[in-house]
Amino acid sequence: MKKNISLGKNVVIEEEVEIGNNCTIGHNVVIRRGTIIEDNVTIGDNTVLGKEPFKASTSATTSVKELPPLVIGKGSIIGAGCVIYRGAKLGKNCFVGDLATIREDVEIGDKTIVGKGVSVENGTKIGKRVKIETEAYITAFSTIEDYCFIAPEVTFTNDNFLGRTEERKKYFKGPVLRKGARIGANATILPGIEIGEDALVAAGSVVTRDLEPRKIYVGVPARYFKDVPEEQLLENQEYYE
Repeated sequence: MKKNISLGKNVVIEEEVEIGNNCTIGHNVVIRRGTIIEDNVTIGDNTVLGKEPFKASTSATTSVKELPPLVIGKGSIIGAGCVIYRGAKLGKNCFVGDLATIREDVEIGDKTIVGKGVSVENGTKIGKRVKIETEAYITAFSTIEDYCFIAPEVTFTNDNFLGRTEERKKYFKGPVLRKGARIGANATILPGIEIGEDALVAAGSVVTRDLEPRKIYVGVPARYFKDVPEEQLLENQEYYE
């Protein structure tokens, strides 16, 4: 069967790697053992796929265990200088911008965009048609449902104890964004916060409590401002399925 694979210079492919038809692999790419790349995938220069996680001696959220292979879904595009860990799974037609990092135990749905320089930490679940823009930080153990929008420089957090006491390890939990939630640039979301469906957090806000669906919140701490206009609701968008 014709594979039609284009390989750049200095590509390293380890054992048991599967590469589908019509794939393009850039220069200096490293593909670690067992990685699965489905059909019509493009990988940019200097990217590492299937990296095993390293554990710092003081890390509280990284565990050493056998992970399933990295899977890159059909039609996905991975930019230059990205690092995507073993144990991650990307759906079909995803886009990962240059210099992004996606950790182990991360699931990403179809047609989701992970922008330039974004960090997605371990144990995070991301739905379909999500947009995460430049240099946003998605902390470990977060949940982002379908159709969410996260603007540049947004920060998720998961540790209310800020690294102090062993007690904190019982409570690590990232934010939960329900379907269609939108977060403005430079907003900060505190640990374990749930943001309701179609809610909107304004730029620069700090979210310290759960937010109700279909409402706009502004400020530090974020407070109710007004309801989301009818024409902006997810159900009224042409792309909503």
